[in-house]
Amino acid sequence: MTLAKIVYASMTGNTEEIADIVAEAFENLNIEVEIDECTQVDAADFAAADICVVATYTYGDGELPDEIVDFYEDLQEVDLKGKIYGVCGSGDTFYEEYCKSVDDFDAVFTKTGATKGADSVKIDLAAEEEDIQNLEAFAKKLVEAAS
Repeated sequence: MTLAKIVYASMTGNTEEIADIVAEAFENLNIEVEIDECTQVDAADFAAADICVVATYTYGDGELPDEIVDFYEDLQEVDLKGKIYGVCGSGDTFYEEYCKSVDDFDAVFTKTGATKGADSVKIDLAAEEEDIQNLEAFAKKLVEAAS
């Protein structure tokens, strides 16, 4: 069975909700899902998954959240050739560097040798109905890329 692993960082709960929406979408597509908060796992844990997803928020003026920095740095050292990845997250359009952490993780995944399975999904604050549809389509594309 295909395994999707979702790792998230969430301060306000918005990104955790985004991760949960993606997890539910995977489950509806008969994909096994593991979901973990970023301080509870190692980047190397992605090696056991077929689909690797990071859901992160962007802090302040485009910074990675403090709690996900170690995971981000460790991910650069992991070989994920043959894996499918996707990145999603929340931000605030008030800031100039909107959802920059999503782009940062996208760039790091490229270094791991993983294959991008879907375009990144960026959400302004909390997920609305259209965002939920985009996240469900994101999960579906990742599954299609993995099969």
